Amino acid sequence: MVARLIDEDPEQAYAYSRIALRLASRVAAVREAAGFAAYATQKYSEALAEFRAAKRMTGSVELWPVMADCERGLGRPERALAMAGEPEVQKLDKAGQVEMRLVAAGARRDMGEIDAAIVTLQSPELASSSVQPWTARLRYAYADALLAAGREDEAREWFAKTLEADKDGATDASDRLAEIDGVEFVDAAAAEADLDDADLDDEDDEDEDPAEVAAAERAADQAEYYDEDDEEYEPADDADVDLADELVVVEDDERGKA
Repeated sequence: MVARLIDEDPEQAYAYSRIALRLASRVAAVREAAGFAAYATQKYSEALAEFRAAKRMTGSVELWPVMADCERGLGRPERALAMAGEPEVQKLDKAGQVEMRLVAAGARRDMGEIDAAIVTLQSPELASSSVQPWTARLRYAYADALLAAGREDEAREWFAKTLEADKDGATDASDRLAEIDGVEFVDAAAAEADLDDADLDDEDDEDEDPAEVAAAERAADQAEYYDEDDEEYEPADDADVDLADELVVVEDDERGKA
């Protein structure tokens, strides 16, 4: 369950892993799965503890690269570099050694040592023309490091090589190439929606009666005029009208008596 959910819903996978740990904490596979679930949710301290436990139980060094990457996640790149020089690395298979190289290069970059990261990635595996499961990631990391060092032409070349090896689209090498080339992708669906909205606005304008529009504009102008000086125009209320009528009657009576 944890392995199945870890890519789709890491948080749910982590929750399941905690349950599994309570039920079978002495099973190495459970500790390893719990480690990967914690790693996927960036809980690097927990992940490192679980990976260490799994390593003790099995005696395998397979988890060494991801353990080193946990050190990076905890802000300790120097420890990751130290692990890259330990004897355990020599016991890793080819895929594990490439992974360790990627982690070491990442640690160099964490420390601001871009040129050293580039040198770390230069290897027979990088130079090989054969495509292996790790090839796309290795080429991508190298291209990204070159770009960070300001070597744009070389970076473009290696992003293109990454694309050749990345049949599953695991990296965004195509986007990085487009970015270097200054190509801007347009969201066709969003553009079509904007065009439809503009057409609707035009139709609304066409449906409006010109006479009604003119009358509305005159009313708005009048309201604006009277708002500018409320004292010049104030509609009289009923009390004011009654008082004015009384004054007129009184004046008429006085004139009659005179």
